[in-house]
Amino acid sequence: QVQLVQSGGGLVQTGGSLSVSCAASGRTFSTWAMAWFRQVPGKERELVVAISSTGDNTYYEDSVKGRFTVSRGNAKNTVNLSLQMNSLKPEDTAVYYCAAHPTGHIDYALGRRWTYWGQGTQVTVSS
Repeated sequence: QVQLVQSGGGLVQTGGSLSVSCAASGRTFSTWAMAWFRQVPGKERELVVAISSTGDNTYYEDSVKGRFTVSRGNAKNTVNLSLQMNSLKPEDTAVYYCAAHPTGHIDYALGRRWTYWGQGTQVTVSS
C-alpha cells in the first residue's frame, strides 16, 4: 500500500521557521523524484521545491530560494522527505503537499504530472 504521510507545519510569525516532513512507503521511492507543492484557496497548486532520487539535484522556485531547504533520506523501505522553511513570510501561507514522480530526474519530472501525493499540511504565517 502506497503511503505518503505528512507531518509538521503549523502557525508561526513572520520571520520564523517551520518544517514539514513526508514519509513515503509502498514503492521503491528511493528511485523516485520527490517534491513539495503548495496551494492556497482559489489558486492552482504550485511547485515549490523538487529533489532528485539521489538528492544530488534540486529545484527551488524563485520566491523560496535561500529560505527553504529540501532534503531526503533514502532508507530500504521508506523515503523521508523534509522541507525546512526559514524567514517565513505571510505569502508562504498555504497547504503544503509532498509528491512523488517515478523518474529519478527532476529535469524530466518538472512540468509533468506527479503520481502520488501526501494528505496536505497547513502552514500559516501571521503578519
